[in-house]
Amino acid sequence: MSAERTTAAAGAGGGAGDTYDVIVLGGGPTGENLADRAHAAGLSAVLVEHELVGGECSYWACMPSKALLRPAAARDGARRVAGAEGAVTGPLDAPAVLARRDAFAAHWRDEGQVRWLDGAGIDLVRGRGRLAGPRRVVVDGGRTLTARHAVAVCTGSRPVLPDVPGLAAARPWTSREATSAKEVPGHLVVVGGGVVGVEMATAWRALGAEVTLLVRGDGLLPRMEPFAGELVAASLREAGVDVRTGTGVREVRRAADGGPVTVVPDPGPEVTADELLIATGRAPRTEDLGLETVGLTPGDWLAVDDTLRVTGVPGGWLYAAGDVNHRALLTHQGKYQARIAGAAIAARALGRPVLGSDRWGAHSASADHHAVPQVVFTDPEAAAVGLTAAEAERAGRRIRVVDHDLGAVAGASLYADGYRGRARMVVDLDREVLLGATFVGPGVGELLHSATVAVAGEVPLARLWHAVPSYPTISEIWLRLLETYRGD
Repeated sequence: MSAERTTAAAGAGGGAGDTYDVIVLGGGPTGENLADRAHAAGLSAVLVEHELVGGECSYWACMPSKALLRPAAARDGARRVAGAEGAVTGPLDAPAVLARRDAFAAHWRDEGQVRWLDGAGIDLVRGRGRLAGPRRVVVDGGRTLTARHAVAVCTGSRPVLPDVPGLAAARPWTSREATSAKEVPGHLVVVGGGVVGVEMATAWRALGAEVTLLVRGDGLLPRMEPFAGELVAASLREAGVDVRTGTGVREVRRAADGGPVTVVPDPGPEVTADELLIATGRAPRTEDLGLETVGLTPGDWLAVDDTLRVTGVPGGWLYAAGDVNHRALLTHQGKYQARIAGAAIAARALGRPVLGSDRWGAHSASADHHAVPQVVFTDPEAAAVGLTAAEAERAGRRIRVVDHDLGAVAGASLYADGYRGRARMVVDLDREVLLGATFVGPGVGELLHSATVAVAGEVPLARLWHAVPSYPTISEIWLRLLETYRGD
């Protein structure tokens, strides 16, 4: 069987030519997982992708960005332990860091991902696919694919440039250029205080760039608890980043032949730098998908129900998973939605019960509403799941907020001398379960899944009391939080 097959895989109902049970538009992690789940259930599936199979996460987001961030975290971790700090001297080896990043991005080649598709029994069609009416997709070159049961849109999102005079002509970096740049800029201006902005400010500063971070709002990481942004901002400043909050951009200038870029903040003096990264928002990749042929508006986010079926489309054959539905713009959440959608498509195709209306059912993406986890790989790391205190209050919940100094836990003090961090849990007082949790500190990303299990499982606090944390680990923060809640 070839690496890029052009006939349908065998499955329930069979498959031949250009007719498949399921057509998936977009070959990123979400599309791959959805096609895999559908095929595993016995349906034939084809993936349509016009760029690299593996998508944004593999080549321009998750993997390369974390590869850029990890060397600095390893170095700084050693420097925070007496007896080890003297063994770690000098700056990072930037060419080696970039070479390691390139390896994690597979050197921007997708042969490995294509081999995986072939081994999984999923067909691949190269090109840009567009809807051409119900269950029909036309691919560049005129090839037409037909779906027996479902078409799934998994095309993700793209960076958006704000309407600032001179910005587009200045050829700024977006997340793609920031994660794939071939050399360290002398001076980088970053606009935006969200995840991409703070992670890239962290990475490029650690690699030796002078970094100016401009944030229109009052703080960083606005979707997390306020203390997360405060601790990350303090650490960035200590690392030498010029962090300016309450600052927008009025104008950008760059000569047509290249050279330095001049950014005019609002307010503040001009800043001249080698590169400018815009990390202020994203839009769905739906502008050229033929949505108008099925009664939808091109360029819009796609509203879905909890089985990931697009609302307002007669016949219920169109699905959307991942960034494109705007429920949770995170790779792991897109993969989760893909698993749910693939199972729901298969259940409907095979005439089995669909449990989409059941909270936490097999075909309901309930976690999108209640238990979305995220780790920001800055220094310190910021990790959160579920609702913040402000979100819980806006939702009308009766809550109690419990905070604790993460550095006071024995495991944290062993992890790093002078460990600084903070933990918070948001408790639903009516049910005595966790609505959310936030941790900020070195290494807390690996702590988050325990909180995710507690939130998604709606584990009563009285039962959590019996989940004994190993000593001495940072996980002992759970005991401290519960003691504080109980008044012990």
